Amino acid sequence: MEHWSIEEYKSFADNGKSKKAKYRAQKTSIDGHTFDSKKEAEYYCELKNRLKANDIRGFCLQPIFILATGLKYKADFIIFHNDGTQEIIDVKGFKTKEYIAKKKVFEDKFKLKITEIS
Repeated sequence: MEHWSIEEYKSFADNGKSKKAKYRAQKTSIDGHTFDSKKEAEYYCELKNRLKANDIRGFCLQPIFILATGLKYKADFIIFHNDGTQEIIDVKGFKTKEYIAKKKVFEDKFKLKITEIS
């Protein structure tokens, strides 16, 4: 009976192919933060520039909202505008059924709109 190391098994199971990201998103890291897509990372850079230019008061990465017991929604960003308002941002390349359902529950519960960046 032959025994494989974890690395050998992974290599065999992978069959020489690298794993492709779901929906073709490419994880990207900036400033120690890993974003689910290049588009989301670019939006983060845009927010940093807006903050530096005093166009916004601040922003928060990946805030989590409790929709119901055991049901959470994680937005990509909250922007804190200079006028005291907030904006919930979700950078989307593809809208899943799960996202569409959570968006509706979120907007009904919190009476806030999610701004989608495509």
